[in-house]
Amino acid sequence: MVLAAWERGFAGTAAWEAEARFRRRDGEYRWFLVRVTPLRDDAGQIVRWYSTATEIDDRKRAEERVKQDERELRTIVDFLPELLVVGDAEGGLAYANRAALEFTGRTLEETLGHPAVWSEIVHPDDLDTVQATIRGLAEGIRGEIEFRLRRSDGQYRWILGRSAPLRDAQGRVIGWFSTGTDIDDRKRAEQRMRDENLALREEVDKASMFEEIVGTSPSLRAVLTSVSQVAPTDSTVLITGETGTGKELVARAIHKRSPRAARAFVSVNCAAIPPTLIASELFGHEKGAFTGALQRRAGRFELADGGTIFLDEIGDLPPDTQLALLRVLQEREFERVGSGRPIKVDVRIIAATNRDLQSAIEHDAFRTDLFYRLNVFPIEMPPLRERVSDIPLLVAYFVDRYARQAGKTIRRVDKQTLDLVKSYRWPGNVRELQNVIERAVIICDSGTLTVDPRWLSQETAKPVRPLGHELTARERQMIETALAECRGRVAGPTGAAAKLGLHPSTLDSKIRALRIDKHRLKHP
Repeated sequence: MVLAAWERGFAGTAAWEAEARFRRRDGEYRWFLVRVTPLRDDAGQIVRWYSTATEIDDRKRAEERVKQDERELRTIVDFLPELLVVGDAEGGLAYANRAALEFTGRTLEETLGHPAVWSEIVHPDDLDTVQATIRGLAEGIRGEIEFRLRRSDGQYRWILGRSAPLRDAQGRVIGWFSTGTDIDDRKRAEQRMRDENLALREEVDKASMFEEIVGTSPSLRAVLTSVSQVAPTDSTVLITGETGTGKELVARAIHKRSPRAARAFVSVNCAAIPPTLIASELFGHEKGAFTGALQRRAGRFELADGGTIFLDEIGDLPPDTQLALLRVLQEREFERVGSGRPIKVDVRIIAATNRDLQSAIEHDAFRTDLFYRLNVFPIEMPPLRERVSDIPLLVAYFVDRYARQAGKTIRRVDKQTLDLVKSYRWPGNVRELQNVIERAVIICDSGTLTVDPRWLSQETAKPVRPLGHELTARERQMIETALAECRGRVAGPTGAAAKLGLHPSTLDSKIRALRIDKHRLKHP
C-alpha cells in the first residue's frame, strides 16, 4: 500500500505525504510521516524530489489506544440493557446502541442523520415533550421525562428517559446523550391501581342494596350453596331474578370468595347507559373516536382486569355490543372504540337480568350464542314472596341498621306490622322492604316500629304482570313509535331499523311476529 502511494505521488507534480513504518536498526518498526516536495527548474520541470521523515510512532500508538478504548466502550455500551443514544448540538442523532436499535427495529444508517426520526418513533402525544427536552440539552439543561416509544412490533411502550449535555474542555455544549429504561409494566401497574382505586371509590359512593345476605329459608340456602360451589372457580355466572332480589349482592359474594377477591369488582348497569355509549363504557375509547372523546379512556373491562366485572341488566345490551361481549367471552380480548388493536384481558364475568332471555331470543332481541356463553352456571334468585320466613329477619336487620344511623332506639316491631309485611307480596322484593322500613324508622317516635298499611295498599292492588307479556308489550310500543316517527319506513338510514339499532330483516320479522300494521303508521 505504501509503495503504491509512493508511485502515485512521484507520478504526479504536486507535493504529497504518506504515513509508513520503517525498520529501525534494532529491528523494530516505527511509524513515520513522510513529506515529499518537488524541486523545479526555470521551466517548471521537476528535476528532483526532497523528502523529510518525522517519527510519529508515539502519536500513532496513542491514536490506536483511543480507537481501542472506543471499541471497548462501544462493546460495553452495546451490552447495556438500557437504550442509549448520543446526539449532536443540532439535535440530531450521532449514535445509538444495540438495545436502542433492536427496540425500534431500525438500523444505524436508518437512525443517524434523519431529522424526522423522532416523529417516526415517538408517540405523537409525547413528541413536543421530547423535542423540548432536546432543545433544553442544547442550552445545557439536564432532563428526565417519561414518554412512549414505538417498538419494532408497532406497540408503544413507556420509557423513562434521562438526558445530559456533553461539553468540551471550554465548557461549550457539543452534544448530548440520553438513556432510556422501559417502564411500561410499571406504568400499567400504576394505571391499574389508579383505575381500581377509581372503581373502588365509585362502588363506595354507590351503596349496595344491603350489606349482608340475610335469611335462612331453603330457597336462599340453595342460592348460598351455589355461591360456595362456583366462587372458587373462574366460570361465568348468570344470575336471574326479579328486580330487587339482591342479584348484585350475590355477585359480590361470589367475588369475595374467589381467588380474585384482592382485585377490583366493577359493576355496570347496562340498562342505565344509553345504547350509543355502552360500547365506550365497557371497552373504552381512543382520543377522537367520536365527538367529545377528548382523550383516551379505559373501559370497565380494563378496570376489572385481574378481577370481576358484574354486568347487570345484561338483557338490555344492544346487538352490536352483544357481539363484542361474545368476543370477550370467547377470545378474552376486545378493542377500544376507535382502535383496531386488540387488548387482552383477564376478567371473570358475572351477568344478571330480570328479563326472560329465552323470550328475548325468540324475538331476536338477544343472541343465542351469547346466552349459552353466559349461562355456564345459572343462579336464580327467589322473590321475597317465596321467602316469607326470611321477612322477620330482614325487618330486624333493617330496623337495627336505620335506627343506628338515625340515633334512635327501637326495641320491637308491632305485631300487626309484622303480620302485614309477612302477608304482602312485595313486588319490589327486598329493595321495596328496605325502603318501607327506612321510612318507618324515620317517622318512628317511640320504641315500637309500625308500618302504615296505606304504604302497601296501592302496590297490593296492582296485578303482577307476567314478565314475558311485559317484554312483548314494551317491544311492540318501541317498534310502533319508531315506525310512526319514520312514516312506516323500515330500511335505509332514516328507517326504523336504523333508529332501533336492528337489521331491517330482523325488524321485519318482529313486525310480522307482533302483527304490527306498519302501513297504518304512515302519515298521510
